[in-house]
Amino acid sequence: MAFEQELLAIVPRLRRFARGLARDAADADDLCQAAIERALKSRDQWQAGTRLDSWMYRIARNIWIDNLRASGRRGIHADIDDGVTQIADNSHVRMEASMELNDVDRAMQKLPAEQREAVMLVLVEGYAYKEAAEILEVPMGTLTSRLARGREALIRELGEAA
Repeated sequence: MAFEQELLAIVPRLRRFARGLARDAADADDLCQAAIERALKSRDQWQAGTRLDSWMYRIARNIWIDNLRASGRRGIHADIDDGVTQIADNSHVRMEASMELNDVDRAMQKLPAEQREAVMLVLVEGYAYKEAAEILEVPMGTLTSRLARGREALIRELGEAA
């Protein structure tokens, strides 16, 4: 499969990972786009036969960290659209599902970044602990600890939301 085709195939998962990091849909889309641009420019650095998705997650995470550092120097930016409300769907089932997803999303946003990354990679994306530790460039024990604390915090937070 050509590099571009393989890259296109993982975009939905990359977007979901970026959303977990950025906590905001627009910022996540920007992060995803920046990661894809960097990957296309640096495609000769990717080794064929290795996992492209792991490489892309690492790129996205590095860009996210760079952006956090830069925003710390620039100060906090509030998006003008933050106050805009969305029109709710009339379907009762969809509304309940949406509310549950909102609870999970809010609980995920409350996690520290390190725990959120671990939860996103292992519980959402389904990576093995070893692969997630490699993506995050941390020892396996560190990943396991972050994941355990993240799970506990989610359970506690979602228990309070119920």
